[in-house]
Amino acid sequence: MLPDRARSIRILTLALPIIGGMLSQSLLNLIDAALVGNLGETALAGVGIGGYAMFMVTAMLFGLSSGVQAQTSRRLGEDAHTRCGEGLNAGLIIALVIGLPLSAICYHWSYELLGLINDQPEVRDTGTTYFQWRVIGLLPIAMAFCFRGYWNGIQSTGIYLRIMLIIQLVNVVASILLIYGLLGLPQMGADGAGIGTTVSQFVGLGLWLKATLKHDKGHGVLQTWPKMATHLATLKLATPHSFQQLWFAAGYAVLFWILGQIDAASVAVGHVLVNLSLLLILPGVGLGLSAMSLVGQALGRGQQEEAYRWGWDVVRIALPCLVLLGLPLILATDQILGMFLHRESLIALGHLPLQLTVVMTFVDCTAIVLAQALLGAGANRTVMLATLTLQWLVFLPLAWWAGVHEAGGLLVIWWVQLGYRLLNSLLFALIWQRRKWQQIEI
Repeated sequence: MLPDRARSIRILTLALPIIGGMLSQSLLNLIDAALVGNLGETALAGVGIGGYAMFMVTAMLFGLSSGVQAQTSRRLGEDAHTRCGEGLNAGLIIALVIGLPLSAICYHWSYELLGLINDQPEVRDTGTTYFQWRVIGLLPIAMAFCFRGYWNGIQSTGIYLRIMLIIQLVNVVASILLIYGLLGLPQMGADGAGIGTTVSQFVGLGLWLKATLKHDKGHGVLQTWPKMATHLATLKLATPHSFQQLWFAAGYAVLFWILGQIDAASVAVGHVLVNLSLLLILPGVGLGLSAMSLVGQALGRGQQEEAYRWGWDVVRIALPCLVLLGLPLILATDQILGMFLHRESLIALGHLPLQLTVVMTFVDCTAIVLAQALLGAGANRTVMLATLTLQWLVFLPLAWWAGVHEAGGLLVIWWVQLGYRLLNSLLFALIWQRRKWQQIEI
């Protein structure tokens, strides 16, 4: 049963702008895939591995978002409004100190990094140059994570959607012009997609700065140097989540390596399937981010039972949302795949796996939401251990054994992934029910 009307409205008011913004953000990789699809299978596979290398690098800084949001929502619940900006200030400094050298290192070692994912020369070469253009935009991405965490934490989520829509417009226009060499610009192929995406990220950073500087509610945002204790608290919250996201992303890189042991067609189809799956789960993640703020604020007020209820209330809303979003992909499977794959054999290869991807989203709903809610409570280490244990000790070994060693191929790997997603939800439901997260101090 759905939660009562007032609670449902509050959840959706927070979540819908986040969902819109995250869906828009997920389109970055899908847009690049759609735009380069006409350039051939090699270009599509190259953009695929380049995009996931970027996903893996970005994951190292992803925890800044949850670290800033958890602190901001907790301070808001404690009515400590003058301290609401402390987490953002610390997060931006950490993003700068880590983001710049990390971007330089990844650019320099890009060819070696891409070789860990796929060693086919043409695919690797295409992916390397695409990744180099993308990694230049790592710093604005890291800082955007911090801004998103702050605005979500103070429960002003609409700004995220507005900024992401502008970013997408810039990305599409710049990428089309550079991929195909329009208006006198050089024709750069897959590299043009990478440049267009990076340009849009710098535009987005400018918009975040402008909006935040204009917004003044006495939170001390961008006005004071944070204390060392705030830096340490931000790192304590961000590090487990970043570590989790890094190895979660690395798990996808291993998945692409496994698919590469089958053939290039499986890599190309797998790239589309994974991007579509990430798109499908985003409403759940967006609702989970609203749970993160609601749980953190409730705990800040000492309302532990209220925090517990918010977790399950958000799950009850997320499940029908994911079902409604997934149904069109089941009813029009080949048409959806045809937007990215331009050979009948590739569409046929991805037909049933895409339908399984939709079912995975349904069964993984509980884990998607409650993982974010646990981050709001500060249980970042618990989320990291649960997520990585199932992915690395269960899913990936079984995927290699069933898909490569037993020659089951792409389809069997996707069946294995369905079972892994079901176990994931059961584990997070158990963690939430045990309520040990209610005792964590931030």
